[in-house]
Amino acid sequence: MSEKLKIKLSIADRVYPLTIDPSQEEGLRKAAKNIEQLAKKFEQSYAVRDKQDVLAMCALQFASKIEQKGIEKSEDTSEALERLKALDRLVNTKLSIK
Repeated sequence: MSEKLKIKLSIADRVYPLTIDPSQEEGLRKAAKNIEQLAKKFEQSYAVRDKQDVLAMCALQFASKIEQKGIEKSEDTSEALERLKALDRLVNTKLSIK
């Protein structure tokens, strides 16, 4: 069993203590940094009243990106499936000639 790591992440002027697997540290730090950068961008671009509004906007932005990647992935998967079916038909056609 691996040793747990205690870290503190700062998001929207609040510190969050976490106990994580060491393999998670880099990803969590990058995620916190991305949230901070996006929050600053929203604060500068819009008249935002409080941090909760900024964080809600960040959550929506990140969730939207995830959804778009899911759609793109399913489109890529269906395209790959169609290509595999065409390849299968071609192979079957060539094998049935013999």
